[in-house]
Amino acid sequence: MAHANHSQEATTYFNLHTVGIGYLNRVREVQVRRGQPFMACDIAALHGATDAVEYTRFDCKVAGGEAERLIRLYMDAVKAEKKVLLSFRIGDLWIDPFLYEKGDKQGQPGASLKGRLLFIDWIKVNGTFEYKAPARQEATAPAEQAPNSEPSPTSADAEAEEF
Repeated sequence: MAHANHSQEATTYFNLHTVGIGYLNRVREVQVRRGQPFMACDIAALHGATDAVEYTRFDCKVAGGEAERLIRLYMDAVKAEKKVLLSFRIGDLWIDPFLYEKGDKQGQPGASLKGRLLFIDWIKVNGTFEYKAPARQEATAPAEQAPNSEPSPTSADAEAEEF
């Protein structure tokens, strides 16, 4: 068996993240026939000039554990039609094409931007700060050892120095 001798290497991925500020809308728990229900929401992301703001809607599956806790916490504020503004990070963005089934656009093609809500940096409700994520500890690479003219101690010497 040729495959048995190969070492198991961890798979690495390329991340595509969208970061922005937007209004939280349409918070809901989605029930599925098979599998676990999941939280979903829409985010109306702000872009453009501050005096002529434009919005792009993202339909998100809430993926991050802390993000899900926060979305559940602010669900009632959204239902009460309060303005819930947040700073977000969405991953795995994709386009979902569809046909309008009713209304003025019936029969016309449309598209929805979908992604996974991974992280929420801060939340404001009606202009008041309600939440700020703790500062992240960035993983740092170990410092390279400077060249040393002295030979490094042997393992026996190192053990003796510990006592």
